[in-house]
This record gives sequence, structure tokens and C-alpha cells, in this order.
Amino acid sequence: MLDQAAHENFPVAPFFLPRAWRTDLMAVYGFARLVDDIGDGDLAPGGGDAVLLGLDRAQYDDRPALLDALEADLHRVFSDRAPGPGHPLLRRLGPTVRRCALAPGPFLDLIEANRQDQRVSRYGTYGDLAAYCELSANPVGRLVLALTGTASPERIRRSDAVCTALQIVEHIQDVAEDLGRDRIYLPAEDRKRFGVDEADLAAPSGGASVRALIAYEAERARELLREGTPLVGSVHGRLKLLLAGFVAGGRAALQAVAAADYDVLPGPPKPTKLSLLREVGATLRREG
Repeated sequence: MLDQAAHENFPVAPFFLPRAWRTDLMAVYGFARLVDDIGDGDLAPGGGDAVLLGLDRAQYDDRPALLDALEADLHRVFSDRAPGPGHPLLRRLGPTVRRCALAPGPFLDLIEANRQDQRVSRYGTYGDLAAYCELSANPVGRLVLALTGTASPERIRRSDAVCTALQIVEHIQDVAEDLGRDRIYLPAEDRKRFGVDEADLAAPSGGASVRALIAYEAERARELLREGTPLVGSVHGRLKLLLAGFVAGGRAALQAVAAADYDVLPGPPKPTKLSLLREVGATLRREG
């Protein structure tokens, strides 16, 4: 599960960070990955995770039950009472929670986002989608600030903009994959504006209307990244480089989408390492 960190649009815990930060970031990433894998039905076969969470092996594909069990195990992380958490990823999270005095709220939000994925498969407005991103994406940035002791109201506001942008970028890249899960994260009001119906999104490649819609959503993500980028200039040292990497990952992914002429239906356009490095440099020059 943790080996998926290398395949994200941006580095999760790069080598240049202090060892303690890398350990804490990977602990948080492991939890977030576990929640998403439960919500998407992507757990390893065999029911091992269900057993670790205190369920019967036969409940390996009962997503609501797994999410409830995960929440119960999370509460054990924040409790001094025995027994401790049963899942090894939550046991790994415990030292980070204690060392950084983390609150349970962001972790609970990530679980709630995946509960919402079981109930909601379409979003009517951008406001609806932004509210979902408040649960599914923004807690991650807030946790990074908490882990590094740099949280402030202004930094949280900028971080939320970056994280919502990164979530929208992933939605843009993964339109076909999401549709395969019977999910559409492109707001219905936007699809109506560009004359795109669900059948258009199921095509092997995008027509002019689909590509115009994707370009519109991409510009929304770019604007959010512009709003959030001053976060990079508000911190120093290796944290500045880490946050520049997050912003650069979003920008490089958007460049890849643009280079594909906004046709994301054949598969997710992915940035190259060189384009990511160039964007990191450009972000640091602008915000350094």
C-alpha cells in the first residue's frame, strides 16, 4: 500500500526532508491510502484488512462496515485505553499523532469523504464538489502543516486552495476510471453548460465539447493553485521545497492534460519527471 506513494503526481515524503518528517508523512499517507482503498474497493484480496479491523474475513467487500471499523480503530489511536489499534497502519500512525499532538478531525473527515463516495456518485454544482473536497483533500494539507508545526489561519486557507486544486486535477485525469466506478466528479451544471452527457464521457476519446469542459475545469484548478501558491513563500527551508513540489505536481499535471489537447478519456495524462522539476524551479523562483 505504501509503495503507491511513488506514483502520485507529487512526492509524498521526498528524501531531502528530515527523517522524522518523512516518517510522519508516510504514517499519514498510509492512513489516507487505506481509507481510499476501502472506499474504492481496492483492498488486497483475501480479507486480511477486514480481520485486522476486527471484522469477519467475509466482510472484505462491505465498504460501509469497513469504514465504520476503521473509524473505531482510529479512535483507539487517540485513546490511552487498551487495546490499541488493530491495523498495523494505524499502529504506525500512533507515534505521529502523539509526537505532533494531532487532532482526530482531519482523519475523520477523510473517512467521511469515503462514506460519501458510497452514497453520492454525481455532483450537481461546483459548490457541492468543493464541499466534498473539504472532506477528501483539504485535511491532507492541514495535516502536513500540523506535522511541521507551521499551521496558521492564512496558511490553512492557502493550503485548502492547493489541495482542492490537486483533487480537481485528479478528477480531470481520472474521468474514465471514475466513470468505471460509476462516479462523475465533473459538476452537472458544468456538463450542461458544455453540452456533455454521460455517454460522451464513456467514449474512447473526447469530442470537442468534452475537451472544452475539461479545459474549463483545468482553468478552475489553475486559479486555485494561483490562489494557494503564496503558501510556498510563507515558509522556509525544506518545507518550502516540499510545498513547492505539491504545487508543481498540480501544475505539471495540468500541463500534461493541456498537451493531450484536454482529451483525458483514453487514459490519464501524466507529467514527466523533467516537467515536474521545471515546475518546482519555477514555483520557487516566483515564491522564493
